[in-house]
Amino acid sequence: MNQVLDVLRQRRSVRSYQSRQVDEATLRLILEAGSYAPTGMGKQSPFLVAVQEPETVALLSRLNAAVMGTDTDPFYGAPTVVVVLADPERPTHLYDGSLVMGNLMNAAFSLGVDSCWIHRAKEVFALPDGKALLRKWGLPENLVGIGHCILGYRTGELPAPSPRKDEYITLIR
Repeated sequence: MNQVLDVLRQRRSVRSYQSRQVDEATLRLILEAGSYAPTGMGKQSPFLVAVQEPETVALLSRLNAAVMGTDTDPFYGAPTVVVVLADPERPTHLYDGSLVMGNLMNAAFSLGVDSCWIHRAKEVFALPDGKALLRKWGLPENLVGIGHCILGYRTGELPAPSPRKDEYITLIR
């Protein structure tokens, strides 16, 4: 079977992580895969910020939880968070960033790293604390949050896939 198709079939969102950190070489490969996602007219509107510093991961978690209205960890203990942002001046920024998220998650799984797309990045980076992070990172304050791609190593077994719905695909010949 084709290795790419195997990854696409087997990857699952993981919601429980060990504290073991993703090593730099593996993280760089995952980030590179994200940077090769297709973008509208090849304009590369996304920006990726890989966060492994525990204090900043905790801050991002708290901000995300506050948007959600909870005090639990929306990152499920994952030690790495890749924030995907995009330039809203590009009309395709949301799609571009979404494709980056897909590449990150599929590349991670192919390298033995688990992942999950965590929403609310748009709301987090519209907050004053989110804008302050963008300034701290040297990024334009107008960027829009697309998603948080959490990365790490799962505790337990890989979740089973949901059955595919019958009407998922329509083939017109």
